[in-house]
Amino acid sequence: MLGLAPKKSLACGFCGKSETNVDRLLGGRRGNYICDACVSVCNRVLTAAPVDFKGWSAMSDEALLGALPSAEAAVDGARHVLQAQIDELRARNVSWQAIGTALGISRQSAWERFS
Repeated sequence: MLGLAPKKSLACGFCGKSETNVDRLLGGRRGNYICDACVSVCNRVLTAAPVDFKGWSAMSDEALLGALPSAEAAVDGARHVLQAQIDELRARNVSWQAIGTALGISRQSAWERFS
């Protein structure tokens, strides 16, 4: 008798959170997914650059200064996603050494930055 294959766990391709750890998960082509938190970060990044973006050097000082708040919001959003991932890993008792290695930094640097 043929059994049913186990259901494949879905996860965000950007932050790696599983479908059970996000509010919403959007599916794309070829089995790619993105969570609502990462969509939010992407929207902030897109808002930071004008649609007709011709490069930073083409912008006036005023326009470039005006773009800083949106860029900062995008960085804050990405920082929030990263901290949430670190918090989840620590809740799972993943070591600071493993986290540091994944980030290409020392265990001590990971602990100082994220604890």
